[in-house]
Amino acid sequence: MTVYELIRKKRDGQRLSSEEIRTFIQGYANETIPDYQASAMAMAIFFRGLSDHELMAWTRAMLESGDVFDLSKVQGYKVDKHSTGGVGDKTSLILAPIVAAAGYYVPMISGRGLGHTGGTLDKLESIPGFSTNLPTERFQEILQTCGFVMAGQTRNLVPADRKLYALRDVTATVESIPLIASSIMSKKLAEDINGLVLDVKFGDGAFMKDIDKARELAQKLVSIGLYMHKEVIALLTDMNQPLGTHIGNSLEVVESCEVLRGRVRNDLSDLSFHLAAEMIAMARGDKDLTDAHKRVHELIANGAAFRKFQEIVTAQGGDPRSLEDYSRLPQARGVTVLTSPSDGYIGSISCEKVGRLAVQLGAGRERVEDGIDPAVGFIFHNKVGAKVQRGDHLVTVYYNDEAKMETIRDGLLSSFRFQEEPIEPPELIRERVIGETNSP
Repeated sequence: MTVYELIRKKRDGQRLSSEEIRTFIQGYANETIPDYQASAMAMAIFFRGLSDHELMAWTRAMLESGDVFDLSKVQGYKVDKHSTGGVGDKTSLILAPIVAAAGYYVPMISGRGLGHTGGTLDKLESIPGFSTNLPTERFQEILQTCGFVMAGQTRNLVPADRKLYALRDVTATVESIPLIASSIMSKKLAEDINGLVLDVKFGDGAFMKDIDKARELAQKLVSIGLYMHKEVIALLTDMNQPLGTHIGNSLEVVESCEVLRGRVRNDLSDLSFHLAAEMIAMARGDKDLTDAHKRVHELIANGAAFRKFQEIVTAQGGDPRSLEDYSRLPQARGVTVLTSPSDGYIGSISCEKVGRLAVQLGAGRERVEDGIDPAVGFIFHNKVGAKVQRGDHLVTVYYNDEAKMETIRDGLLSSFRFQEEPIEPPELIRERVIGETNSP
């Protein structure tokens, strides 16, 4: 069939064969199929979806469109984590050193922030000197030596996904569950891992606004992993308020360090420790997480996890002194505190709005090519469920542009909703998805 006929076939709701899918993906990766035809195919999939057979074939074709890591020389269990993105989500910076300190390997290919969600690479690059652009040989060397590595996607790693991801972003096809699932899993499977823990977020600050859609995505991700003979579990987690207290790249490094040093316990530490325990239990082959949780807390208490983070920062060219002396991290010139306009309980915080205001301040990007300011962002002093009085501190804003600060001030305050009656903070981890079943 011609490319035109393949597009028409999917548009009309028919199933594509594995060979047809492979031909299409290879053609797009090597640029014999133009963007306008790939856009048409993406839109056809957006409306018609992919069958399970098509989804597996599409993911495999994406995976095989470029290089795949061969980590066979790394003798040990290799496990990674992926989050579908949120506001204040810096769990990777915390869990990766914990799991590596426990003796397992974490080869982490991460991304940059886009839209209202932050990116792990941007956070890491706020550490002076830290390099996320690593050649394959150096990536493997650091992994072998340190137990984990955190880098960006190389040009030849799943090139079809890199092209299609950018295309979906400008053609209103980002929200397609089959395209999201194949994008995530093709990149993660290219890491040559044994197991994967997925943090699938839902709510106001997530791409999946409701839990049913998040569950559907989680099940697709897990099913792809099983098809590819990998151990995969997924957690459905709430993103109806920012995770942790710090929003903004260097600020999120600070909070991550405070968690790793055992100085902070909050929703961020709880989720990070649970994800780390899931990864450790998976590597051990344990179905019960009790021992894994104990191990996580031991590694925090004895300082091994924080030392491991210092080790990776040094290995990737960063200044490890900045992890203890935060004045070495990028600093904002302006600081202002916004206070509560009324008495009551914080009933909700518009998480997506907070993320978009952070982008407006300079902490994120709307387009891949946009620059960011690593020093700016927010620190939240009170979150959902907290009782506040008029004049209490709500959020501190760190900024470098006075005009931008004034532009976002009212919007940031209006992201809080207050109520007279007490309210419980949202339950963070809602479900655990394994294979065809899910349990609390």
